[in-house]
Amino acid sequence: MELREKIPNNVNLSEDPKLQRALEKWLPDYQQWWLDMGPEGFQHADVYLRTAISVDAKGWAHFDHVKMPDYRWGIFLSEPEADRRIGFGDFEGKPAWQEVPGEMRGYLRRLIVTQGDTEPASVEQQRLLGQTAPSLYDMRNLFQVNVEEGRHLWAMVYLLHKFFGRDGREEAEALLERRSGDPDKPRILGAFNEPIRDWLSFYMFTMLTDRDGKFQLLALAESGFDPLSRTTRFMLTEEAHHMFVGETGVRRVIQRSVELMKQDPNEDVRAHGGIDLPTIQRYVNLWYSLSADLFGGEISSNAADYFASGLKGRYHEVNQPDHAALDGVYSMRVPQGDTLSETEVPLRNAMNEVLRDAYIEDCQRGVDRWNSVLEKAGVDYRFTLPSRRFHRHVGIYSNASFTPAGEPISAAEFERRRDEWLPSQSDLEYVASLMQPVHERGKIAHWVAPPGKGIHGKPFDFDYVRM
Repeated sequence: MELREKIPNNVNLSEDPKLQRALEKWLPDYQQWWLDMGPEGFQHADVYLRTAISVDAKGWAHFDHVKMPDYRWGIFLSEPEADRRIGFGDFEGKPAWQEVPGEMRGYLRRLIVTQGDTEPASVEQQRLLGQTAPSLYDMRNLFQVNVEEGRHLWAMVYLLHKFFGRDGREEAEALLERRSGDPDKPRILGAFNEPIRDWLSFYMFTMLTDRDGKFQLLALAESGFDPLSRTTRFMLTEEAHHMFVGETGVRRVIQRSVELMKQDPNEDVRAHGGIDLPTIQRYVNLWYSLSADLFGGEISSNAADYFASGLKGRYHEVNQPDHAALDGVYSMRVPQGDTLSETEVPLRNAMNEVLRDAYIEDCQRGVDRWNSVLEKAGVDYRFTLPSRRFHRHVGIYSNASFTPAGEPISAAEFERRRDEWLPSQSDLEYVASLMQPVHERGKIAHWVAPPGKGIHGKPFDFDYVRM
């Protein structure tokens, strides 16, 4: 099968023989990676998947049953904007670049490779989850996330092959060589080396970690390098579903826990096979803190350089009052000994923190929707996001210890209270004990509520996966 038939695209692959040959050479390695590291045990199942076959409203969401190795991994850029101009930084108002500016080659390649590395990493992290899926509906959603992460990898690999020559080809090969959690060849970013052994972790990952992906894509969508901007704009249409899977997944776990609490208010939810609310909160604390790390250090010369060069903007840069950001400052609390001191940082050097602010606000909206379930049920408990300082491994807070409220404590005190705030070994073992597969149509595991509606207008008992 020719590449243009296997890979639907709107980048005129058939008119670029050199690029087509390079991608045809990469394709078998990608297919082997998918068979080795994709969903284990379900490569021959027919899955009701959404496939993008064009960027218009009729083509970007085509649904049908398909085997995952036969999925059509498309390469799509959003429609071009006539006379597009760079919207920020030192090149504000200049025409957007259609080719890579030589002096920015290294910066751009690093941005694209880092984004690209997250896509296969998450597939590797989730490869065993199909074996313990709580329903066929959930299994289908897992596989939809997986194949779209694969398509997002293709999007980044296209840019590497198209615009970075031999260096780009080598980087594309390396994307298939690294492995999530491998001690010798790990993935680039820490959260993508964490194991995802249970479905509560999967829901948290797609709610919180994929939400980081949303804001990284939004920042790259502002890029003065037009092919990157157009690529990430289209990726955002698919990323929304991933966050839907996570937010509604956690909400359904909460809903089921509330139902079990009402059945027997005097008993622990665990006695009835549910997940208690404090355990869910500890999972929130873990995955939120891991995801907060993905934005990078609070004070960053790299972030300043990306902004100055017009490569990575702010969330909805068009709404910012000053697109140069030369005179502004950002106030943050910086560790000094055993205390925190208010410090003003040049705004360009705080661009990671500016983006993290938008992420936190968006996460809070999701948590508020979870809490509405508790409020409607008359349950006093409320979920919270921990402080941005809690359990950090990157940035100015990484060498200090903090409570979930953000108060400084000693490392010894943190270790003493770790199991109050993060999933303990017994938490992980209990949640793992619930991960019994339910692969019958219309059935669902005891610890999670069914969804309010199915996918693409289908009922919950639809045959989302045919095994």
